[in-house]
Amino acid sequence: MIEVSNLSKAFTLHNQGGAVIEVMAGAGLSVAPGECVGLVGRSGAGKSTLMRMIYGNYLAAGGEIRVGGVEVTGAPPRRILALRRATLGYVSQFLRVVPRVPTLDVVAEPLLALGVARAAARARAADLLARLNVPQPLWSLSPTTFSGGEQQRVNIARGFAHDYPALLLDEPTASLDALNREVVLTLIEEAKARGAAVLGIFHDAPARDRVCNRLVDVTGFTPALAGGTAA
Repeated sequence: MIEVSNLSKAFTLHNQGGAVIEVMAGAGLSVAPGECVGLVGRSGAGKSTLMRMIYGNYLAAGGEIRVGGVEVTGAPPRRILALRRATLGYVSQFLRVVPRVPTLDVVAEPLLALGVARAAARARAADLLARLNVPQPLWSLSPTTFSGGEQQRVNIARGFAHDYPALLLDEPTASLDALNREVVLTLIEEAKARGAAVLGIFHDAPARDRVCNRLVDVTGFTPALAGGTAA
C-alpha cells in the first residue's frame, strides 16, 4: 500500500548563500495492508521529513513514493489532494483548523468531503469524540480554545473519522493519559484489522511494541548520521 524506494531530499539554505544540505538519500520501505511499521532513529534522523514527503508536504529530490498505486513524487497538487481525501490520512502532533468551526464539524469534515451525509458524518464524529473522552459540551465550540491534550484528541478523532486505506501517525500517544492512550492504541489495532497500512513515529516504546509489526531505522538514510545509533 505504501512503497518508498531510493528516496532523497535536500534543503537549500537561501539565507546562507544557497548552501545545499542533503538530509536523506537512498531511503526505502514498504507497508503492507494490515501492517504497522514504526520509524525509529535519533532526533534529526529524518523521521518526520520522510512522513512529510510521503504525504506530499515536502518535494523529494529523487526516488519514488507510491501510495495505493498513486505516484506521489512529482504528482500535481490536485492528485495529492484527491489521495489525501480518500486514501491517505495523517495524524500530526498539531491541530490546524479554521477558527470558529465547531469541534463536531472539524472531526466530521473528512467524511463530508467524501460526500457522506451530514447526519452520518456527525454521528461518526460524535462516536469518536466520546471514545476519546472529549466532553460533549465542548463539541459545539471551536477546538482552537482547547487544552493541548484536548486538541490532540480532536486531531486523532479527525484522523480516524474516515477508514483510510493508509495512515501516517506522528506521535499519536504523546502527552495522553493512560485512559486515552489505550483508546488510541485500540483505534490503531482496529485500523490494522480492517486492512489499513499504518506508518508511524512512536517515542512511546511500549506503545510501539504493542502496535508495530516491525521497525525501520531511518538513520542509515541520513548522510550526516549514517552509522549512528537508533533511538
